[in-house]
Amino acid sequence: MGLLSRLTGKVTPQKTPEDDALLVHAMMLMCGADGTFDPEELDTVQAYFAQVPELKGKAFGEVYQAAVKIVRRYPNLAESVKSLAGLSTPALKQKCYLLAVDIAMSSGDVDEAEDRMLDAMQRVMELNDAFCQKVIEVLSIKYTKAG
Repeated sequence: MGLLSRLTGKVTPQKTPEDDALLVHAMMLMCGADGTFDPEELDTVQAYFAQVPELKGKAFGEVYQAAVKIVRRYPNLAESVKSLAGLSTPALKQKCYLLAVDIAMSSGDVDEAEDRMLDAMQRVMELNDAFCQKVIEVLSIKYTKAG
C-alpha cells in the first residue's frame, strides 16, 4: 500500500445536507470577497463544484440555491462566513478551507480582501495555523510558474 492510498483510504464520515450548500457558500465567499460576484465567478464556483467528490451527482442549481439561502440569513457576505462553523466534520472544514485557498490563488494573486476572508474562515472553522500554512505552501507550488 502506497502513501497516497494509506492517506486517502479512510472511511468517509456522514455529512449533512447543509454541508453541500456550505461548501458552495465558501466558494462563493472567496469569489465575492472583493464585494462583487459576477457571472464569471459563478462559472468558477460551478467548475470547482464539478470536481469535489462530496458533490458528485448533485445538481449545481439546487445546491447553489441552498447556498444563496444561507447568504440571505446574514446582513452581508462578510457576516455569512460565520455559517461555515456549521460544517459537520473537521475534515469538511479542512476541505472547505483548501477549496477557498485554491480559488483565491487561481486568480493569479491573492488580494487583501481574499486574505481577510481566508483569515475569517480559518478563525470560524477553528483550523490550526500548521494546517492552513501547509495548504498555502502546497497550493503555492501548484500556482507558481516553474522554471
